Amino acid sequence: MSVRWTGGTVAIDDSVAMPNTVSGRTLRDSFWADVESLTFGLARRRGDSVCLGPFEMIRLGPAAVTRRGVKWPIEGGLLARAPGGRLRFETLYGRLVASVEGYQPMLPRALYVLTQLPVHHLWTRMQPAPGVPVDPATRLAAAVIDAGVCIAVAAVAGRHRRLGVLLGFTAGYHVACWSGSGRTLGGAIMKQRVVAVDGSRVTAGQAALRLVALPLVALSRRNLHDEISGTDVVAD
Repeated sequence: MSVRWTGGTVAIDDSVAMPNTVSGRTLRDSFWADVESLTFGLARRRGDSVCLGPFEMIRLGPAAVTRRGVKWPIEGGLLARAPGGRLRFETLYGRLVASVEGYQPMLPRALYVLTQLPVHHLWTRMQPAPGVPVDPATRLAAAVIDAGVCIAVAAVAGRHRRLGVLLGFTAGYHVACWSGSGRTLGGAIMKQRVVAVDGSRVTAGQAALRLVALPLVALSRRNLHDEISGTDVVAD
């Protein structure tokens, strides 16, 4: 990602590999869906604006959709010092290119770099579809297989410290498999793998975060562990 400043105006260019062909209309619709996903529902779309409760944070103009991209003019909002600039997503030569040009942030540069800029970077990586998603039943079957593997190892090797062995092996097993090939034994049997949202390999940090957040699935009945860690499960 490159960032260029001209006075109080910023220009950003970011790109990520795009494994699938995506239309401009799909990029437009997924952008608005990701606004809510990234903010856990705190920020929502209101017309062509990103709003936080009653506050209009960014106001965009009507989207200009082409066969391979989408572009919005930036018209104002609390996070814009003045109207002007544009936000664009476009598929180009096997990559998704995201750019902001002519935007005047209201936040001081240092604060903008720590807050808004990372969000832009995350939005770019959430846009590509990493592959064909796996249905919940298949995901559950793989999880049951992996749970059986971990319990069996703890029963054989743990003896008097089975709980400690179970927790340690479960953590090491999942983090190593997800960050290595993306496949646990259950994933390999059910022909699925864990990938980052841009289709790349999961990092060890992402894998650990995904495992820690896994219990949230039972509470929310959503794949919050994938949303939090920036991962997805796709057919292999």
